[in-house]
Amino acid sequence: MGVTKAELFSDVQNDLAHAAKAFAHPARVAILQYLLKTNACINGDLVQELGLAQATISQHLRELKGIGIIQGTIEGSRVNYCINPQRWSEIKDQFNGLFDQYDSCSEGECC
Repeated sequence: MGVTKAELFSDVQNDLAHAAKAFAHPARVAILQYLLKTNACINGDLVQELGLAQATISQHLRELKGIGIIQGTIEGSRVNYCINPQRWSEIKDQFNGLFDQYDSCSEGECC
């Protein structure tokens, strides 16, 4: 995070920013939705499901795996991916914690 001087921010703030960046691409959102729907998949299934090239899918999987929200196992020449339930819960709690801080304004009382 060079330019943003990550050391000025808390670990939670940096972690949440990394997660938000990983969620910031529609292909990654689609991959997560597919994994949630199927509860596991084979990398090749994603190519058919999303219509993207294998190399593109692999790049997006690498980003999601980088933040730990997915995990994979190798079986022969295939890699199976699924949601990492512990990390999913952590990221969910971080986003909920952020959104729960908002105290809605009464009509006309906000800027």
